[in-house]
Amino acid sequence: MSAEATNPASPGPVINTVPRRKARPRIDLRRLGRAALLGPTARDRLPDAIGHVAEAHRAHYPDADLEPLRRAWVLAESSHRGQMRKSGEPYITHPLAVTLILAELGAETTTLTASLLHDTVEDTEVTLDQVGEEFGAEVRYLVDGVTKLEKVDYGAAAEPETFRKMLVATGSDVRVMSIKLADRLHNMRTLGVMRPEKQARIAKVTRDVLIPLAERLGVQALKTELEDLVFAILHPEEYDHTRELIVDNSSRADDPLAEVTDEVRTVLRDADIQAEVLIRPRHFVSVHRVARKRGRLRGADFGRLLVLVNEDADCYGVLGELHTCLKPVVSEFKDFIAVPKFNLYQSLHTAVAHTDGQVVEVLIRTHQMHKVAEAGVIALGNPYAPPSEEQQAANDGERADPTRPGWLSRLLDWQEGAPDPDTFWSTLREDLAQDREITVFRPDGGTLGLPDGATCVDAAYAQYGEDAHACIGARVNGRLATLSTVLKDGDTVQLLMGQDPASEPSREWLEHAHTPAARIAIQRWIAAHPGRADEAGAEADEAAQGARSAPPTSEDTPDTPTERPATPVVDQPGATVRLAGCCTPVPPDEVTGFSVRGGVVTVHRVECAAVAQMKGVGRAEVGVRWGDTTECRVTLVAESFGRPHLLADLTEAIALEGAEIVSATVEPPTQQRVRHTYTLQLPDAAHLLALMRAMRNVPGVYDVSRAQHHTTAF
Repeated sequence: MSAEATNPASPGPVINTVPRRKARPRIDLRRLGRAALLGPTARDRLPDAIGHVAEAHRAHYPDADLEPLRRAWVLAESSHRGQMRKSGEPYITHPLAVTLILAELGAETTTLTASLLHDTVEDTEVTLDQVGEEFGAEVRYLVDGVTKLEKVDYGAAAEPETFRKMLVATGSDVRVMSIKLADRLHNMRTLGVMRPEKQARIAKVTRDVLIPLAERLGVQALKTELEDLVFAILHPEEYDHTRELIVDNSSRADDPLAEVTDEVRTVLRDADIQAEVLIRPRHFVSVHRVARKRGRLRGADFGRLLVLVNEDADCYGVLGELHTCLKPVVSEFKDFIAVPKFNLYQSLHTAVAHTDGQVVEVLIRTHQMHKVAEAGVIALGNPYAPPSEEQQAANDGERADPTRPGWLSRLLDWQEGAPDPDTFWSTLREDLAQDREITVFRPDGGTLGLPDGATCVDAAYAQYGEDAHACIGARVNGRLATLSTVLKDGDTVQLLMGQDPASEPSREWLEHAHTPAARIAIQRWIAAHPGRADEAGAEADEAAQGARSAPPTSEDTPDTPTERPATPVVDQPGATVRLAGCCTPVPPDEVTGFSVRGGVVTVHRVECAAVAQMKGVGRAEVGVRWGDTTECRVTLVAESFGRPHLLADLTEAIALEGAEIVSATVEPPTQQRVRHTYTLQLPDAAHLLALMRAMRNVPGVYDVSRAQHHTTAF
């Protein structure tokens, strides 16, 4: 990949961010194009025209079989012979350049073979069947996938549905999108031959769709150059100004980055840590963003230090030495090794202060992390081949399947639920416009990647999908919180779920949903249940409030009516029966009743402390007995020792017994002990004892009892 655009009409130089094993001469694609027209080469050697591709490929795969590339080149060159690009170059120079970009990034042989052939089916007489017969099913599939994406950028009316198809193709094999991104990069490099209005249209689609996708696939090398090319076309004045800033800075005699680089090398050498310390210049858009944020730029703002080591542990060793021997800026520290980004990115970020007060940012990563940071999914090679030890070390959590990254799986899931292509398109663009993601932790140790500004509603749908309709509340960092609570990077979120499969979301949740998964799931339910969302919202809000409320403290408030109560037949005609919340009686408890104001009879268990109090003040009992209804509502208190995943295990035990959680309260731990209070709806009161046994069997739980609330006498 050259340091500037290959076409003289391109907008200007672009800083190269692709790591190289050794320097190579600049590639003259015009010369290679002319060489390609001289005819086929001998079968026993590689054509000179793709020698640079072979060299770049062998740098990543020393033992690669180059025969498929030779055969692909022969077919592509002969098929495109006579075709010319608008720039005046032979057309074959385009697939050649695209393949070279991918080879430099470390794409495996199958991807490079498909890249050389990616325009043959669209623009020549070659058929997909011929490609499959000659190169196999994998190459055929990739060429077919790229061919289907060729018209995605043209025509606003077709854009939404075409892009939906593109996502489906990408979800089946991320190598399709890798080829598409490299194809777009070369086209952007040579965009200067087109009319300004067409340049602008292509640049806008690149900005709105392809650059965010490159970010999500982790292909930073493509993303940064695409950003600079789009910047030059859509904002030429700002681009020129930024270019002047970079040129002026490069001519300065004093360079704080160079000085700190020497300091860091000395520190690491003295600590006997083998590391490569490099200055990594910022690309144009990055410099522009820093200038807008900080105003006047200083020397340290034009780049960052990159420290490359061999092992993960060495990264932390480097960090310790830098923070010990230099003056760290603690607020700038971020650990993306322990908590990787959603797009494969891993690094330690820190900053140290220069003697003149300038702050120098430092990135610390292994060589493998650097390869993945630059090339993303491309660096993973063939996603269907057994992973190497290095790839297994690089993959974890939602990135464990390189054929379908976690964010892409979510995207494909909700695009199927979008009611129409326009809704899908607008929601997608809104999602891709999010330039920052946060990571929140689940109680079970897992993580959720969410856009900046996401709420507990978004977390619920990210974790549970449409089952999040049953969410009744949340705890954020151990404290009860509303579902509208905005989450911050690093928060721990525990979602409280009801067990009713017919639970319904609230229309108001749409005001707090920022992710496509949440918005589309809620909208889909509302569209399927017109008129019910408002009622559902009121019920959900009441349930959430119940999850946040402490147990009641007097008999005027605890007599909670139930939707499907086990109701006693009362010896007082016309009386309304209410179950006392202080002791939550259920069949076959022995019960008694007391008349209260309004013609209501409250029913208590006979051993309830409130019964003795009311008898003591002369209150008359009312005879009550259980009817035939077996469903009941009961409040249970679980006493436990604190441990990870306890709440999840308790709620699972409750669900397995068929009980529905109406509300839940978890009190702050006291001396490593935790008190959980659940109000539960049981389908059969006879299951109560079995439910309590199941809860006691959860490790860490040492007691489960019926709630006994303090009650004042009448």
